[in-house]
Amino acid sequence: MHFDELPKLEAFDRSEVVFVRYVPPLWKKFVSDNQDRISEINFFMDDDLFDFKATKGMPLRYRWKLFNLAWRHQGWLKEIDAQLWVSTPYLVEKYASWKPVLLQPKATRAQTETVTTLFYHGSASHYDEIEWLYPIVAEVLERAPLLVFEIIGNQKVRKLFANLPRVHVLHSMKWPAYQALLQRPGRTIGLAPLLDSPFNRARSHTKFFDITQAGAVGIYAPGAIYERIVRHGDNGLLVPMDKAAWVEAILQLAGDEAYRARLLQGARNSL
Repeated sequence: MHFDELPKLEAFDRSEVVFVRYVPPLWKKFVSDNQDRISEINFFMDDDLFDFKATKGMPLRYRWKLFNLAWRHQGWLKEIDAQLWVSTPYLVEKYASWKPVLLQPKATRAQTETVTTLFYHGSASHYDEIEWLYPIVAEVLERAPLLVFEIIGNQKVRKLFANLPRVHVLHSMKWPAYQALLQRPGRTIGLAPLLDSPFNRARSHTKFFDITQAGAVGIYAPGAIYERIVRHGDNGLLVPMDKAAWVEAILQLAGDEAYRARLLQGARNSL
């Protein structure tokens, strides 16, 4: 759960609470008020969060975060008899008086299913398209757990997509760096929406080349720009600027590897 979310009280009886690194104020009050309903309270730390001197030299903002969310709560954690979990023998020895439990790191189970990368590489001049894509991306990420989304953008874009899972926001980059990025494998479906505006009417269909160079199949807005080169169902998809239609087109491509391979070959033949 998030810092600002609390469970329903009626479903909380005999539950175990684990604080990971931080003690959010809302949860601290909730635990204090309902300690009789809790079967066990644990605090896990994978850094030395209870010795403020250990953070010397770190950025002040980060030190304040550690002080505010961890260091100042250790007295309260002891008062409520929380069990301390730590990640290293060093921390076990340093906080021996607390009788900490050492949790050994383990590798996560390898992902056996292939992840599909959906991407949109529009510049700041495409922010209207980025906003238009947001609900589409939100829905396909919810419906397809093995889909991830990559986008290039600034802090405004990062903030827009912050609440969605499996979104990677890349910083804008110079042309040689972007060309090198496209050469790295892993991208599957490229998006090229285009809203009708005076500025957009002068655009070229260069995103077709970028998407194909990335080894991906493109979904493109219909109209004079992309219809110069895209033949629907042959070297890409031309999908009306309808959000539901784009959701279904993305999910269709994500779930049909053979279809993607045929479209990609058609796109490469068009270069």
